Amino acid sequence: MVSASIYVGRQEMKGTTMNTPSSENYRFTFHKCRNISSPEDDSAGRKVYSGSAPVSSILGLEDNENVREYLLDAKGKQRKSPTLVHQAIRKTLKENPEVFGVLNSGTVLVARSAEIDDKTRQLILTDASIINGSQTRGEVKRYFDHRSEDETVDPSIKFEIIVTNDDDLIAEISISRNFQNDVKSISIAGRRGQLEDLERSIQTLYPNKKLRKSESDLTANDDFLDTEKLIQVTFALLPDDIEKPAGINLDLSNKVFTYSQKTRCLKIFQKLADEPDTEMYKAFISLAPVAWKLYEHWKKHQNFIGTQIRSIERNNGKVIDVPDGIIFPILASHAAFVYQSAAGWQLNKPDQLSDDELINVAKQSYMDIASHNPQSMGKSKACYSSLMQITSIYARLLKQA
Repeated sequence: MVSASIYVGRQEMKGTTMNTPSSENYRFTFHKCRNISSPEDDSAGRKVYSGSAPVSSILGLEDNENVREYLLDAKGKQRKSPTLVHQAIRKTLKENPEVFGVLNSGTVLVARSAEIDDKTRQLILTDASIINGSQTRGEVKRYFDHRSEDETVDPSIKFEIIVTNDDDLIAEISISRNFQNDVKSISIAGRRGQLEDLERSIQTLYPNKKLRKSESDLTANDDFLDTEKLIQVTFALLPDDIEKPAGINLDLSNKVFTYSQKTRCLKIFQKLADEPDTEMYKAFISLAPVAWKLYEHWKKHQNFIGTQIRSIERNNGKVIDVPDGIIFPILASHAAFVYQSAAGWQLNKPDQLSDDELINVAKQSYMDIASHNPQSMGKSKACYSSLMQITSIYARLLKQA
């Protein structure tokens, strides 16, 4: 049973109490706590503590240092469904809370400083955050929210607390400690700060948009832009003669990968983000809002009306969605009109080349090469080449003018 005397800055929560998450200092109550710092930790000025605690001790903790928050509270209109992990935690808490501490893997915290109060069995933590265990914390909160008033059981949970002021190390710990739970690459890129320049660039054209930087940021919420899609369309627009950094193995003359290899696009971008002074990275960041605007332009292009392309989604006679497999070869063909100026990287499509001409070539490729299959078109080098042949001719004429 939880003793009210061991909490400060409390708020009531159905039979238990918890710290307020806004407090800079967090009083973490424990049953047992040991200093398990290694010699390497000591020499680096770190401390590592381990032990067991009442599970209510984690309720008021933030998870702002974690690569992902509680997935069932994900930002966006669509909520994640409970996974087998969530369901297992719920079942144990409800039916066998006395074995929760040995069945659950526990939680890992980071803090900037820690002071042990042996008298009250508390760790006084500064800027504490969960870095592994947000799903557990979410289910524990749900458990306390839904249990009856007369239930007073407070199961135990294992904990590890890493005390350090090293921001880079905190980020790497968060990523490493979450790999066993299949953290998606987008969460890792967001946690490492690799998407910040890209977001700032996008906001020059879309000031109210935020990039999806975590798997818990859902694009069903109009505030969030699909970061992975943005990276794909930007790679599609990059000119093939741009200088590539050492270690980037990429053939920009064949843009099929931009449609068919989403994960590869993100991983290549992450490598570029680690070399921000390279020309390719600067071009990518500069072109991103241009590429997204172009993608939106073609995604609902009304001139596809009458093309008899059955895979295009229509409503009341209006085009509402052109499949990406048709869009990507068109986007990639525009790379012929990308150039570098004193103002940065720009796109200058000549007025003489109409959208209808590109649509006609795309339609023929769709029918003759891709056999009326948009996925096949997006993965066909020949479809990309047929459109690139047209734009390359206009690009040469533009240079001669």
